[in-house]
Formats: sequence, structure tokens, C-alpha cells
Amino acid sequence: MDYLKSVVPSQLVSERGSNLVVINPGSANVRIGLAQQETPFTIPNCIAQYTNGANKAPKKNVQDQMLNSQVTTAQHMEREKAYDIIASLLKIPFLDEEIGNNCFPRKMGRVDGYNPQTNKKDTAFTWTNVYEKNNTSSGLDNMLKDEPLEPQEGNGTKELRLADFKYKEFICGEEALKISPNEPYCLRRPIRRGHFNVSQHYSMQQVFEDIQAIMEWILIEKLHIPLSERNMYSAILVVPDTFDNREIKEMLSIILRDLRFSSAVVHQEGLAAVFGNGLSTACVVNMGAQVTSVICIEDGVALPTTAMTLPFGGEDISRCLLWTQRHHQTWPPIRTDTLTKPIDLLMLNRLRESYCQIKEGELDAVVAVHSYEDGMPAGSHKTRLTALNVPPMGLFYPTLLVPDVYPPPPRSWFSDFEDMLEDTWRSDMSDGLFPGVNSGGLQMWESYPVFTSKPRKEEKIGLADAITNSILSTGRVDLQRKLFCSIQLIGGVALTSGLITTVEERVLHAIPSNEAIDTVEVSAHSLFSIPNVLQSRTNPTIVSWKGGAILGILDFGRDAWIHREDWIQNGIHIRSGRKYKDSYFLQAQAMCYINL
Repeated sequence: MDYLKSVVPSQLVSERGSNLVVINPGSANVRIGLAQQETPFTIPNCIAQYTNGANKAPKKNVQDQMLNSQVTTAQHMEREKAYDIIASLLKIPFLDEEIGNNCFPRKMGRVDGYNPQTNKKDTAFTWTNVYEKNNTSSGLDNMLKDEPLEPQEGNGTKELRLADFKYKEFICGEEALKISPNEPYCLRRPIRRGHFNVSQHYSMQQVFEDIQAIMEWILIEKLHIPLSERNMYSAILVVPDTFDNREIKEMLSIILRDLRFSSAVVHQEGLAAVFGNGLSTACVVNMGAQVTSVICIEDGVALPTTAMTLPFGGEDISRCLLWTQRHHQTWPPIRTDTLTKPIDLLMLNRLRESYCQIKEGELDAVVAVHSYEDGMPAGSHKTRLTALNVPPMGLFYPTLLVPDVYPPPPRSWFSDFEDMLEDTWRSDMSDGLFPGVNSGGLQMWESYPVFTSKPRKEEKIGLADAITNSILSTGRVDLQRKLFCSIQLIGGVALTSGLITTVEERVLHAIPSNEAIDTVEVSAHSLFSIPNVLQSRTNPTIVSWKGGAILGILDFGRDAWIHREDWIQNGIHIRSGRKYKDSYFLQAQAMCYINL
């Protein structure tokens, strides 16, 4: 204790954070870095694998593209109805309302410059160079990031130069999202909609291997921690609140057994966010790329009965932006395909982050939209986008955000018991599952066994209703008042301009009149503070990662930390791969927290 009284906080962070790696995996990104870092590396959570038979039909650019579902007529009608409701609230024309004879009569809202990310909004992405030198010994070394392979003039010159190169075995991160559809690669996302992306097209074992490959690549390429030195580091795993107990266990196996960290501890994302914001009680609303989760924290303790999951996020808003512009005929006549061309979704995400905001009145902007065709350089199309304040309102009217891409898979392994721990995906399936796969609709899941012991509630309601229901479910007026005055928005969507005020207004409106609540306060930025270390507003996109770092640095007792040898010997049956002992102790250990 004398050490704690005399140590300078910055020295504490430097000393205790130098060998702690904080890992926060998500559906779209994984945030990872040393606990002593100011900010983590944010890497798209995906991997593109070289496929030898890519030229044989059918070619898949994305592993999940067969899981796409067609938007039904009823969904179209519900979406248009939601648009008109939003239009009346924002005081803008309805979806099919005529705007006079002049095509530019409307007042144009200025949105340029409100977002710090707008300085790069007009920059086009470039296709990833998928080649490496033929004599390279490792896919992680000697990557030719700044040496694009350009064809040269003259017969046979290109072929001669190609002989000196070969395709990279795999590509991770943002570079994987920018691979041309013509190249022999298949993109895989091991986590989707808040869960492991297991399907009939993506085996459980392949999901595990891809997570390991992505983590290994980041540790070597970004953090420069080779496998031989990994035993000198411990890992802090900040898991999404949507993860099942089994998914937590599998992540621990990857970190301890495969990545070879000496020890690890697990913290929930919502709980870590509270500590990252310097609070002890709050309603945490995590607004990610593919899911939005809500959970209440009281005095540093997560209340599991308040947890709710909404199956939409920032990527759904981006796709809604595309639908809105196409309906208004403001989108250029280009082939924008967010399913088979991930680079198009990158572009849409950038447009959403730069131009979409919530405010009354018509909101238009002249922007540069880029087209990416068959490996050719990006084409630029200057156009005037309209109704830019409508897509983010889909958070409150989710029928506007039709999940026409990647519907959530069924959760067949919520129950963590022995029979479910083997990879029996295909053997348990009835024959009726596979004939429906090629049709591309949701009927592919009809014969999939669904278990009633689902631990997480997934709601098809709007954000304001979800927050209100979560807080009111605590059942105590004094706690409810605290939580309504401490609603914390985290995640990338929380950066949307105008969102905080809108959440406050709509949550206050959603509270039943018989409840004794008259004040709602929402924040996306809170002061993160270890005295004399840092006084700055925490970025809502990394606040959970930062909270995990704080918990790891201040955890002196380490009673809840799991050591590699103990996990391998006691948590897994010997000689049976990834099969676990059915232990409630491990579940409690995984959910342990530190109460500062």
C-alpha cells in the first residue's frame, strides 16, 4: 500500500500497463493495444483467404453472401411507412411527395465540417495489392504495401513480372475489405451480429481459426509481440454483452491456448465502459456497426435482467442511406453492391459518418460518390444527396432499417452442456435445411433446432423504447432515476450529430405517464480520469477498451485471472480438442469484475 500512496499515476500506467494487452472484439472491428497506450489499434475484424479454385463457378467474394435475404413486399411497405412518419417529425417532404417543377428549389442544409472525419470524405479508396514476392518466407513478413504491381508495356512483360510474385495466402483488416472482386479471395467475418458467425457455409472450427489468424496478425504486425515472447504478456478480454457463455470460453481458449498469453481476465463491454467513463452507475447503450445493446450497471455491477439487444447498427444505417438516395434518384447510375463488394460499404460508412445527422428541416449535401468496378481505378461522381437526416432516425423506427443483408443466424448452442460442445452442426440438421440454401431467403433456417433457453433478449423495438424498458425493469424508483440521468452512448453511431438530444427527447416521451420520472440526461462523452494522468473526453468508440485497460492496471489482487496451464488442464478435457467441462465456476469466473 505504501507503493500506491507514493507512486505517480502516470508511472503506474506505464509500469503495470506495459505487459497487458487489451482485446475488445466486435462484429465489425477488433480494438487491441497495450494498456499503457492512449488509444488502441482499430482493425476491421475480417480476413480474406486466397482460394485456388476462385475461377470455378460459383465464385464467392464473401463467405456470407449466400445468407442474404430478399426484402419482401411487406417490408418495403413498412419501410416506406416508417420514412413518412420520420418525415413528418423532421418537417421534410414525404417519400413520394412532389417538390414542384424546379429540381433545386429546396433549402439546403450545410453539413460540411461538422464532423472531424470530413477532411477525408472525398478521398477514394484504392484496391489492395494482393501480391507478394515469390521468395517470401512468411505471409506476415515482406508485405508489399507501398509497391503496387503495375502492368508494363510490351508483350510478355506483365507475365514475366508476374512470375516473380505470388498471391498472399491471406489478408487481414481494411486491406481485406478493399480487394477487387476479380481477385481469387473470399472474405470472411468470424463475428457477425454480435455472435460467432457459424452457419452451414462457415464451420465452427473455421470461425475459431480465423479469429486466431486475425489476432495473430495484429499482435505481430501492429504490436510487434512475437509468439516466442507472448508468455511475458497477459490479456484483458473485453467481450461484447451479446456473447454467450460458450463464446466467452472459446475466446479464452484462443487467447490462452492458441495465442499463448500467460494469463487472461474477462470483463463485459458495458461494465468496462462504465469504468472507462469514470462512473459506477449508468445505463450503457453500445451502438456498434451491426448490433445495439443496452445494459444497466449499478455500483460497478452489471444487472443481467436489464440486458437487451437490438439487431441493427451503423452498417444498417449506411445501407438505408443508399436505399434513400436510390429512391430519390440522387444516387449516380453506378453498381453499388454492399454484399459482394465490401469496399462499397466502406464508402457508404464514410458518407454516413461525414454527412448524416439528426436535425429538423431538409438536409442536403453535394458530395463525391465513388464507383469501384472490376479492379479499375475509382471513378468519382459529384452528386447532391438528400434527406440525410432520415437514415439515423431508423434507430427509433427500426422498420426503416430492413435487415436485407446478413440476417442474424439462429443460436443453436446457447445451452452450455456436454452434448452441445462438439461441432455437430451438420449431423444435427434435418435434410430440409440444405435445399433452401440456394434460394437466398430466411427459409434456410426453418428446420434449424432452436432452443428456448436463449439468455439474451433480442427485441424488434426502437432505441428509445429499449432504453426505457431496460431501466424500468430494475423495479426500483431510486435506481431508475439515477439511470435515466446517466444514459451513456458508446460505439461509432454515438458520434452522430444531434443523436444525444434526440435520445433524451424520445426516451422522456417513452416513459409511461404513471412513472415518477421527469428528467433524462444522455451523454456520449464523459471525463476519463486517473488523477494527474489524463483529463480528456473519452472517444465513445474506444471507451470500453479504455475501461478494460483501467480495470487491468488497477487489479492488484488478480483473483479472477485465469492462467494458461489451469485453463488447459482444468477447463478442457484432455485429448478432446475444445470440449469443456461443464463448470459453473468457469462461468462465474468469466463474468467477474473489480469494484473500484
